[in-house]
Amino acid sequence: MVVIGARLAYLQTSRHEWLAQRAQEQQRDREKLGGVRGLILDRRGRELARSVGADSFFASPAEIEDVEATAKDLARTLKTDEGALAERLRKGRESRRSFVWLARKVEEGQAEAVRALKLKGVYSMQEQVRRYPNGALASHVVGFVDLDSKGLAGVEQVYNTSLKGREGVRFVDADARRQGFGSEGTDPQQGLSVVLTIDQTVQFMVERALNAAVARSRAKSAAAVVIDPKTGEILALANAPAFDPNLASAVSDEARRNDALQNIFEPGSTFKVVAYAAALEEGLTNPDERIDCQMGSINVKGRVVRDHTAYGTLTATEALAKSSNVAAIKLGIRVGDERMYDYIRRFGFGARTGVELPGETSGLLRKVEKWHPSSIGSIAIGQEIGVTPVQMAAAYTALANDGVRVTPHLVKEVRDADGNVVERARHETHRVVSAETARTLRGMLESVTIKGTAKRARPEGYTAAGKTGTAQKIDPKTRAYSATKHVASFVGFAPVENPAAVIIVMVDEPIGAYHGGDVAAPIFREIADQVLPYLDVMPTFDPAADDENAAPRLTADAGPARPPAGGASAAEPLPPAAPAAGLPEVSRTGRGEISEVVYAPAGEGALLMPDLRGRSVRDVARVCAQLGLELEARGEGRALRQFPEGGAAVESGQTVRIEFGRSD
Repeated sequence: MVVIGARLAYLQTSRHEWLAQRAQEQQRDREKLGGVRGLILDRRGRELARSVGADSFFASPAEIEDVEATAKDLARTLKTDEGALAERLRKGRESRRSFVWLARKVEEGQAEAVRALKLKGVYSMQEQVRRYPNGALASHVVGFVDLDSKGLAGVEQVYNTSLKGREGVRFVDADARRQGFGSEGTDPQQGLSVVLTIDQTVQFMVERALNAAVARSRAKSAAAVVIDPKTGEILALANAPAFDPNLASAVSDEARRNDALQNIFEPGSTFKVVAYAAALEEGLTNPDERIDCQMGSINVKGRVVRDHTAYGTLTATEALAKSSNVAAIKLGIRVGDERMYDYIRRFGFGARTGVELPGETSGLLRKVEKWHPSSIGSIAIGQEIGVTPVQMAAAYTALANDGVRVTPHLVKEVRDADGNVVERARHETHRVVSAETARTLRGMLESVTIKGTAKRARPEGYTAAGKTGTAQKIDPKTRAYSATKHVASFVGFAPVENPAAVIIVMVDEPIGAYHGGDVAAPIFREIADQVLPYLDVMPTFDPAADDENAAPRLTADAGPARPPAGGASAAEPLPPAAPAAGLPEVSRTGRGEISEVVYAPAGEGALLMPDLRGRSVRDVARVCAQLGLELEARGEGRALRQFPEGGAAVESGQTVRIEFGRSD
């Protein structure tokens, strides 16, 4: 008895805390409860993601008298495997556990049915389930969570710590027979809410246009980004096809890939702005400099590069509008390898933009010491370099923002449960080129949409500027350029004078037409036509107005209009424009804008030139674009004289000269 008494005293004094802890571990099960996840909102406070309550069911196995019968009833109601449920309950009894999960985050109808069974030893508790009310809208931006509400993609992943809140804990006490007799714990607390720069309406407009384009071109995929160039705020970032984050577990990894950030492609001609910007900034060229394009061929250190069309001498503006490879390469050679590399880095290529999404790549840019002797001939025209759509859009924001590049970002602010701002986005800015260079290049890029490769990009009532790109993809089997797989792109901004939005469109592997001007430029216009009015951007001009100032300005070949033949001065009034004999009238909308033009053919492969006198620059440009004619415009105002004359036979691709000026 003395020995036993001494042992008891020892256990009660020296081992008390250890024994008490052991006893509690045997008597108590501990389960973590996820915090109430914060909201994800668009810039106007509309919900993109929220958490709602859902019932989860667990069992105390020792209390269940008939495991097989209980498993059968639950499996029938929950539509799950009966054998798996029974095995889980049996193992719980054998290990003397007092808490075993049966089903988590059950839909309301099923939860009611389980409760109606009134099964002994089966209990329920509230958990949070993530819901995305807009389905696939902005799915690559918002992301999704797993069963434990942990962010696995998008903003959900990057801001998981802020969104998840503070976890709660539930302790379930059981007696010696493992029958529960009480529980306690701490409740979870709601996480912070993240407000994005995304505008839900703009995002919808962009996604709708992309989805239609993918269906139309039978492309592999497409991506588009809309950025406010002054703030760097991303108003829309879309990929097509998208996926429903409510059903993310059933979607493949490929479908969840964010091409806007992860798809590295050779940009092609959209990259030529780097060579032009560098040459303008260094004083090595000007918009009116005449460059010999050598009839479409240039030899760069033994490597011959050709143009898609043989050009002779063009001004720098014309060369950019017509996307001459020879001219871009000549400018790149003038700039030199070292300075060219420096400007590429200034524009943000070769580095991540820092957008608050996972998986962004930095693209491909070799250090200048690893360039080949002929590399300048490739890089100047957008080859031997890999970019992402977000990188390219961010580069053009520098041109749209008078030479200053603002870091693109998706998160506007973070708020607590009471709506107080606890974190606000900070964005960096740095000057890429001077304001003068940026404005000059903006004007040159406008000519691309007026009489260059992007005539189909001009939005209704707004001036626009940008550049098309058509790049061949590398065939993984041959490691050479594919003859059938291309990436078509267009990146630009509008209005030219005070850009409100930079928009990039990238279409991967379109079937049929594959040039950027044919595939991507029309998507840019479709997006801009909807987004600019929604953003309350006033139209640049009214196509129906009589005032010549309502017409878009020309930045190339613009000069005083020459007087008509016969000695008449440009100030003499001209009769109202009328179609040439035998030609139908131009169809117009109520606002006076040309909506459709149909002209009688003049023999096989030819058309009859319409009489365009008295029309605005915009009307003339649209008619020429619809007829496939190259427009050489001189002066401003209304059309005074044209070559060829109305009624003359013209062929698609022919250059026509129109002289504009005042008629009063």
